[in-house]
Amino acid sequence: MSAITLVLPYPISANRYWATTTIRGRAITYVTKEAKQFRADVANIARMAGLRTPLDGRVALVLRLYPQRPQDWAKRARKNPDCWDDDVRCIDLGNAEKVLSDALNGIAWVDDRQLRRIELIRCEPDGDGRVEVTIEPLQRSLVAPVLFGEVAA
Repeated sequence: MSAITLVLPYPISANRYWATTTIRGRAITYVTKEAKQFRADVANIARMAGLRTPLDGRVALVLRLYPQRPQDWAKRARKNPDCWDDDVRCIDLGNAEKVLSDALNGIAWVDDRQLRRIELIRCEPDGDGRVEVTIEPLQRSLVAPVLFGEVAA
């Protein structure tokens, strides 16, 4: 299988994806209703893109995060053309990766332990916000470690 690219909705915050409650003095972390809806949306988009079964080998993941463009973006760009979008509201890349990895578990791959390479890119805002996700199966030879000058078996 070759690489597949999905255009997904802008990820929800990790603070809205997981919640914690205390039951009988014990903290329980769970996936929220909003997260379940996000997962369902991701699954639907993946199916529509032709992803029918999760990959079972090692994978590489590239996330291109496009924050929502603010209404005053043109004014910001005139004032500071080189980095006008530095203060645009955007989910932090690490949280975006964790939320998306969790949402793609069982859809794009069996388990996120299969992820061997992750690239995170925050792009210039353009529109309502989205994330472009590219998932690429990796050949073992591309990621096998070299130990003491010998390729691991």
